[in-house]
This record gives sequence, structure tokens and C-alpha cells, in this order.
Amino acid sequence: MKSNEIRNRWLKFFEGKGHDIVPSASLVPHNDPSLLWINAGMAPLKKYFDGSELPRNPRMTNSQKCIRTNDIENVGKTARHHTMFEMLGNFSIGDYFKKEAITWAWEFLTEELKFDKDRLYVTIHTEDDEAFGYWTELIGLDPERICRTEKDNFWDIGEGPCGPCSEIFYDRKPELGKDETFHPDNHNETRYLEVWNLVFTQFNHNADGSYNELPKKNIDTGAGLERLCSLLQDVETNFDTDLFQPIIQETARLAGKKYHETPEMDIAFKVIADHIRTVAFSVGDGALPSNEGRGYVIRRLLRRAVRYGKVLGIEKPFMYTLVSVVGDIMGEHYPEIVEKREFIEKVVKAEEERFHVTLAAGEQLLGDVIAQTKAAGADTLPGDKAFTLYDTYGFPIDLTEDIAAEQGLGIDREGFEKALNEQRQRARAARKDVASMNVQTEVFDQLKIESSDFVGYSETASAAQILAMISGGMIVEEAEEGDDVELFLDRTPFYAESGGQVADIGLISVGESAILQVLDVQKAPNGYHLHRAKVLSGTVKVFDTVEASIDHERRVNITRNHTATHLLHKALREVLGTHVAQAGSLVSSDRLRFDFSHLSGLTAEELDVIERKVNEVIWANEGVEIQEMGIEDAKKVGAMALFGEKYGDVVRVVKAGDYSTELCGGCHVRTTGEIGLFKIVSEASIASGVRRIEAVTGKGAYEYVVARERLLAESAGKLKANVNDLPMRLDILQGNIKDLNKEIEALKGKLAAGEVKNLLDQLAEVGGVPFLAKQIDGVDMDGLRTIAEDLKNRLESGVIVLGSAGDDKVNFVVAVTKDLVGRGLQAGKIVKEVAAITGGGGGGRPELAQAGGKDVSKLGEAIEKSQEILLGMLAKA
Repeated sequence: MKSNEIRNRWLKFFEGKGHDIVPSASLVPHNDPSLLWINAGMAPLKKYFDGSELPRNPRMTNSQKCIRTNDIENVGKTARHHTMFEMLGNFSIGDYFKKEAITWAWEFLTEELKFDKDRLYVTIHTEDDEAFGYWTELIGLDPERICRTEKDNFWDIGEGPCGPCSEIFYDRKPELGKDETFHPDNHNETRYLEVWNLVFTQFNHNADGSYNELPKKNIDTGAGLERLCSLLQDVETNFDTDLFQPIIQETARLAGKKYHETPEMDIAFKVIADHIRTVAFSVGDGALPSNEGRGYVIRRLLRRAVRYGKVLGIEKPFMYTLVSVVGDIMGEHYPEIVEKREFIEKVVKAEEERFHVTLAAGEQLLGDVIAQTKAAGADTLPGDKAFTLYDTYGFPIDLTEDIAAEQGLGIDREGFEKALNEQRQRARAARKDVASMNVQTEVFDQLKIESSDFVGYSETASAAQILAMISGGMIVEEAEEGDDVELFLDRTPFYAESGGQVADIGLISVGESAILQVLDVQKAPNGYHLHRAKVLSGTVKVFDTVEASIDHERRVNITRNHTATHLLHKALREVLGTHVAQAGSLVSSDRLRFDFSHLSGLTAEELDVIERKVNEVIWANEGVEIQEMGIEDAKKVGAMALFGEKYGDVVRVVKAGDYSTELCGGCHVRTTGEIGLFKIVSEASIASGVRRIEAVTGKGAYEYVVARERLLAESAGKLKANVNDLPMRLDILQGNIKDLNKEIEALKGKLAAGEVKNLLDQLAEVGGVPFLAKQIDGVDMDGLRTIAEDLKNRLESGVIVLGSAGDDKVNFVVAVTKDLVGRGLQAGKIVKEVAAITGGGGGGRPELAQAGGKDVSKLGEAIEKSQEILLGMLAKA
């Protein structure tokens, strides 16, 4: 049974049990800074498990792509370690529990996939008699095929939801005979292979370490697709399944080698196949190679794969050619890997080419370290040097070990691991310390709100009734002047912040008896709008009839910016390519901000084209149509889904003329002409491979243009010219500056020549060597170097030490004539010791070197002690 069929059968099976099929989320977590990657099937659903949001359907199923890189070194060396894998899951949020989870797991395995019942075993938590009863009495499983464990069968990640679990194992080698007592560790994975884990989330792990029963119990299960494939395709390892074999066979063709030829080459084939899957999908989801965070993981995987390509004899970029193979295997379920193929290939190829250059440079640097190690009489490369090669230059540690071994040297792995752990600790400290899976307070569960309608698409003011109020985290019946409250209305025109669009603000009035100022609106776990307000006057009570009105002018400006954001998104994809994907946005009343994936900065010409495209749609005054339709129908009309948004069966489609069609729950103009004018104000990088454009529209665009005109007028006034003449006047000024700089350089040359003549008269002799040490005021490093070189060229033999101070720092230059270099005197060594007196350092060529220092007060001391330094070196020469 092929992987696509297994995945489809899983989803259809649980759909038949009333589950919604949830599409796989991006590997890059959205609004979850506690995760570097989506690392489990339930990770994108945490918001439902912790109660921060309520699902449309409490029953869900998915096939989620995941990444884990905590044991990357094992990839390729074991049968089942992967960096990217697919987790098949079925979930219940306060709906069904152990009975159904166990029954359906058994039904799927034995009836849908036709697993032999006699080859299935399970584990349960030691104290989970309820699960034991279902397995034995409901399923009829022999108790001898059930293993009770404590440590391995309780899912707990600290504070938050947790509970016992039950794992299902498949006996891959029944011919070995029946074990007296089943335990999954008896034969490791060679015999009993775990295929499914059923987690029964029934407790909350409290901050004080205690546990209590959850009022709503949940189910979280996970089955590895790769493992199921290995069993149903009757192969020894996951790498022998149809998920990996096409990649391995294409790599073998490129290398001119055969799979299963040698164990070393097999590891290389497996690593390459695993890593290209991970890299292709992560780049497709918007993560790009860099030196930190997710980008560092991608870079490391790519470079590791390139290194293993060398084991197979592949000496040129090749990983990018495997992207299309990954698409052939997985594109049916993950169409994005096919749609973004060209962009992914471009990124991977560029990174490969960069690493080949790095390898060449790293081999040269490693050669220097090896030479230094041998010269010192040591037989082990220092761990910190190996780590610098690895961390700074991207040179793989295993390659360092191989090359060192060829030279008869080992590596201080303990020192390397110490430096690596310190780097990891720095990375952890830099990551946000965010609580994960904390159960929220029960306050919202206590509210009895049956419905609350948002009418803000068509109304800016509405009569309403207060359904509930919260103040200080407690449900209250009334609030007085000065109180901060959170309240629910039965109907509201206030838009709650979502999809990048900021919340509305405005007023809620209770006749003439009370006025509240609405400062913010957010969506509560039940999806209703939670108004955060301050009571400006009077007393307000639950069930009061009120008039809710938004700030209309502010909303109008927001709608201009929101529709313009859609037009910008479309224009970016037209000009830069379809790889452009939204990576975040902000739509406020005064501006819009749009983040998107793109490798390089935009040129002035590209920005001009993008800006004009958006304005042409505005000037065409196209109608903006908004329709609700089924998600499949929306896809058929080409609606573009936005990053991080979740959509139900019925979606809202915003169509701006024939130009832009997107799924969006935000507020928009009626015609594009209402936007007035669109003006880009900035474009910059905010992360590796992520750019940000900020723009203004309507009144904001007008004010921006006026401000720029005013700035031009002021600049022209200072130059006593009109605006149209500014370019010409600037050219004249630049020419004048160039002429003045030439005059300054000529004067500096004359001054330096005079200074050289004066200095030659002050030449002394130290240890039989002509010597000059002098502090020269008002000269920068370039000036010192010019004087030192001139002095050296005029001397047949001698040592010159010059120093100057300025801007709270010290500059030194040392020159040594060629004859003295032959006697063992080196400018670099001299300047290093002289600069050290002022807390600095430096170096350079044997005949000329420079250095900087920090302590200006010690400049005179350094110049004075340079004579002692020279004498000491002469004694050693």
C-alpha cells in the first residue's frame, strides 16, 4: 500500500467518524514563539487544547508535517530517525475519550489496513485500569499482550494538560517465538515497532506540582506515516519505502553509485534523502538559510547533506535537482511543494554554491590550524578551534575529524562540545520564554452567552444589550466611573483584531446615564467579541440596553489600507514571482505594513512598478465584491489564502475588480477608487529571506507627499535654488567637494613631508638599530601609515613606532626595514605588544603593521616602553 493511499485512508476513516479534516499547518509556527518548528501533530492545535480558542468541530484529524532536529546525528544510521516526518492524528476536544479512541484505533489497523490482530501489542500506564478494561473486555486483547509501564506511558511536558497514554506495537518478527512477558524493549525496534500512541489528556499539571482532573478531557493521538509505510510495504527501514526510494535512486544515478553497495554509502544516501525533504518543505513554508534560528537549522542540514554527497563522489551542487523528486512523491497531498518548486530550487542551489566556496576556504583555514598544532608539538586539535571552523565558517565537524585524522591528529571533542553547548545556551536565552499549553482560567466557561453577532461589515453604530461583564478577572454585574471592564454585547459593530487588521475603537453609551470608551476588541475563546473599555461616566449594568458606535473616520482609513494590502500582495507576486508569500501584516488607520518572503532587497525600479500597479487598479475605480462561499468554490475562483489564517467550510472572498481575489474576514472599501492614492514609504529586511514594505493611502498618502514636497522646498531654500534646479546644484556641490578634498590631500602630503623631515632629525639608536618612537597629534590611522611608510623608505635600516590619539581611541603604526625583518624583527609582533599597554591589539605584515588601543591616557607610556620592547626582541633574535 503506497504512502498516498495510507494517508488518504486515515483521513477518510476519521472523517467517517465525524472528524473535520484539518490541513497540515506550515512547519513554521504561527503565533507560537515557544516553538522553533511544528514538532508534533497536535502542535498547531494547541490553541484548542489550552482553551484559548474553540474549534468549529471538537473532532479533528490531520496528517501534519513535523520537524525534529534534537538527534540529527542518528539520521541515516538507524532505521527510523528523521528530521522531517508526517504524523497522522485524530483529536477530540472535550468530546469522545478512551473508549472511542481505543476502539477506532483497533478498527483502523485491523479492518482498514488489514494488520494481523495476533501481531499487535499495547502498552498502558501502570495505573490506567480504565484503558486496560477497554483493551481486554471491549477489544478482546489477551492481557499477556499488554505491558504496564509508568515512565513511558504518561505524557507530561510540565505545567498544563497531561495524561496517561497507550502505545500500539506491531510484532515484525513473530517467527522468533512468543515472549514470556511482552515488553517493547525486549528486542528494541527490530521486533516490536511502535505505530500509534493514544494520549488521554485527563489531568492538569498545576504550577505547584499537583494534578487535578480536567473538566473537559481530550484525545491526542499520533501515528507515524513512515512507520506504517515500512510495515505495509514489508521493508526493513523507512528509507526503503516509496517516501524515500525515488530520492535515493535519483541520488544514486547522479553519483554513479548503487544503494546497498557499502554501509558508508547507504548512510550518505539516507541522510541526503531525509535532509532534502526537510529543506524543501521548510523553504517552501518561508524559512530560509541563515546563521540563526530556523535558518541555521536549514543551513546545517543542507551542508550536512552536501558533505555526504562528497562521500558518494558528488563534487558539485546537486541537492536542488532533488526538489522535483520530492514534489513527485508528496505533491498530491502537499501541492505547495510543487507550486513553489522553482523558488525552492533557487534557494537550495544558491546555498549549495555558497557552501562549496566555504568548504574550500575552510580546508585552507583547517590546514593552518593543523600546521600550528604540529608546530606546537601537540597531537590534538583544540576544541575551540574546531568549533570556530564549525560555527563561524560552517565547516562540518566530521570533515574536520577526517582531515585531521589523515594528518595523524585527533580532535578535542570535549572542548568542542563545551563550546557547542555554550552556543546552544546563548540561543535558548535569546528565545522568548513563553509558557506552553497552560490552561486558561475558567472565567469564560462560566459565562452563559448563547450568541453574539458582529454587524460591523454594514453598520458603524448599533443598538445592543450587554450580556456579561468582567472586571479584575471576575464576572461582575455592574461597573462605575473609572472602572476598566471587558464586556460582551449581543450584537456589535466593533471589529475584533484579527487577520492583521487592528480593532475598532469608539463609544458605548447607556442613554444619558453612562458612557464607556472602547479601547480594544479581541476575540474570546468562544469567538465572540470581547470589548475592553473604560467607564468614563455613570454606572453600567449587565443587560443594559446601549448604543455602540465605532470611530467612523478611523474605520474608513483602515478599510483603505486593508484593500490596498490585497492589491500590494498581488502586485508583489506579479513583479517578483509567485514564491512571494505573506509572512505577517498590520492594517491600521495611519499605515499598512506587509511582510513577505523574498531573498533580496527590492530595486528602486521594482518598487516603482509595484507602486504603479497598485495605483492603476485604484485609478480604475474597480468594484470590490465580497461573497461568502464554500472553501472548495473559493479555491476554484482562485482565492488566495493568507498566512496563519484558519478557514471554515464557508469562507469570505474579497474580490477587487479582476485583479485580486483573497480569503479575508476584514473590512474593505466598496470601490478601489476610495483608496485614493497608494504610496510606498519604506522597504527593508526584517529577517533572513523576509522583507517588509510599509505604505500609506488616502489622506495619509497625501500628507506624506506634502511632507516630502516641504522637505524638498526647504532643501532647495538652503541651497538658494528652486526645486527643479536641485539635481544641478547638487552636482556642482559634489564637484566642489571633490576639488576641496584634492586640495586637502595635497596639503596633508606637504605636512607629512615636513613631519618626516623633522622626525628623521630625531632618529636614535637602540641596541645598534636606528630607532624612532614618537607621538604625533592630530593624525588618523591613514596619516600615521603614510608617514611611517615614507620614513621606512628613506631609511636603509631602522624601526619606526608612531602613535596618535583621537575620538577616545589610540592608533599605532610600526614599520621595520627589510634588513631587520631578516634578523627576526617583525612589525606585527612589536605593534601587538605596544598596543597591549593601552588595552588594544592588532597586527599586519612583517614590514608594516597597525593596531588600536582603548586607554588614551597610556599612549605616552606605550611610546616610551616601545624601546624596552625592541631591546627585548633584539635579545631573542
